[in-house]
Amino acid sequence: MTDEISETSSPLPPGVRRPLPDHPVRIALLDLLAEAGTVTSTEAAARLGLSSGLCSFHLRQLARYGLVEEVPQGGRARPWRLRWETDATPAPHPVHTPEEAAEPFTAVLHLTPAEADELQHAVRKLLANYADRKHRPRGARPYAAAARIVPLLPG
Repeated sequence: MTDEISETSSPLPPGVRRPLPDHPVRIALLDLLAEAGTVTSTEAAARLGLSSGLCSFHLRQLARYGLVEEVPQGGRARPWRLRWETDATPAPHPVHTPEEAAEPFTAVLHLTPAEADELQHAVRKLLANYADRKHRPRGARPYAAAARIVPLLPG
């Protein structure tokens, strides 16, 4: 998901799915919304250690792609929530098929620092099992793998 799409860009053609976010702030915001339910840009900024302006910008970008929406309410506060799939608005998915690439996933985990170190080590070891192969299996294709285990600020 890039920021080059103009405000006047037309809706996606039928059958073309929305891209998934690839920006770390947007991914963190989606994770936070999945955990908290609703947050304002100010609350998100406090939880993630970012500025409220930055969070507000990225929440609006996520809304443009149909991933989040404002919670209808009066007053100055503008809380946001995840936009869930309905028959009229299918959930965004990548354009590729499962055979081409696996669906990305994120999770908010509650870990001790020792558990976070252990998880990082386990993920690195798992990836190394595939990266350090001497012989590629027949039909193997290159895939990108990425993992980040970083602490969120307490809320």
